[in-house]
Amino acid sequence: MERLLEQVKTTDPISAAKLLAELSDAEVADILVQMNPGFAIEILEEFPAERRPGVANAAPNGVGQLWLNDRQFEESTVGRLMERPLAVFRPDTQVAEVIEALRELIKKTFVVYVFVTEADGRLVGVVAFRELLFAGREQPLSAVMIKNPFALKPHTQLVDAMREVVTRHYPAYPVCDDQGRLVGSVRGQVMFEQQAFEISAQAGSMVGVEKEERLATPWLQSFKFRHPWLQLNLLTAFIAAGVVGVFQDAINQIVLLAVFLPVLAGQCGNTGCQALAVTLRGMTLGELKPGQARRLLIKEIGLGAGNGFIVGLVAGTGMYLMAHWQQNPSALMLAAITAFSMAASCALSGAAGAMIPQIMKRLGADPATASSIFLTTATDVVSMGVFLSLSTWLVLGG
Repeated sequence: MERLLEQVKTTDPISAAKLLAELSDAEVADILVQMNPGFAIEILEEFPAERRPGVANAAPNGVGQLWLNDRQFEESTVGRLMERPLAVFRPDTQVAEVIEALRELIKKTFVVYVFVTEADGRLVGVVAFRELLFAGREQPLSAVMIKNPFALKPHTQLVDAMREVVTRHYPAYPVCDDQGRLVGSVRGQVMFEQQAFEISAQAGSMVGVEKEERLATPWLQSFKFRHPWLQLNLLTAFIAAGVVGVFQDAINQIVLLAVFLPVLAGQCGNTGCQALAVTLRGMTLGELKPGQARRLLIKEIGLGAGNGFIVGLVAGTGMYLMAHWQQNPSALMLAAITAFSMAASCALSGAAGAMIPQIMKRLGADPATASSIFLTTATDVVSMGVFLSLSTWLVLGG
């Protein structure tokens, strides 16, 4: 069973569900309760709808029902990671009574804090074990609890929750609804673990690798995850190739243009990826506030233009030397076109890197998902289009 648990933990939800499909509901539940609640929910969602209640009912202490309830919350929210708070008492409960109840409770589940609620479920206090140790046995919890404790909301995005708890470092946090009613708790370790997974998945998402894919994902499932994005990448590559095809006559007359096409595309692509990486980082950390998009866009355009101008001078010098060596009468013009195209294309690439993830977010998509595929298309089309059109117009008079 331990070996199976390790396999489930290191693979994607689809493959994990297939590994568990032949087990009984009780055995599946026993595996899932030992996992991060968010990942357990993802695996449960891959089971047929008619089987989910059976697995949930087989989980101890009502954990399974909480899985079913947590499915209503979006991915990457606190609600997806909630656990059921079992150590819940009323303010007038005596310390001695609480201690006796905890003696049995800790044999079945992991308890960090005692939560104190009113009859309507509103959270009014939290009690640490240390306070119970030094409190008088006849004292009520209201006398030793921390009143109006810090709590998270289930709909809060994980990245926002991380910013709120980063200076607190509590082992667990209560989760309350908008009316202040206790609906669950979430462990700090689970949140940090989930956030680390989300961040690690960004690099793969940028090139079309699904965040669910893990090292242990079977090769066939990995193929299904990746191949559709490669087809999309092929389609966008045809778009860039179409731009080159439009200027085929110019390339036939000045073969040197073909030599510098990958130079421009590579440089502009790297410039765009730099802007993309910084933008995604800012969005992930919550640094990109509403109203700052314009400032970011201007900054990336400026950086792209500045870097493009300097590398454009170097590329233009290379173009001049090669054209002069081939005795091309338009060597100086080609060099100027190369330098200008590099600066303009890098500026536009910087703009694309800053805007593409923001546009995808507004469309309701993951900002990191295949961003580099769309960025590569944009930079290739822009750099090749600007370079070839200026060469056709200024050198060939077209």
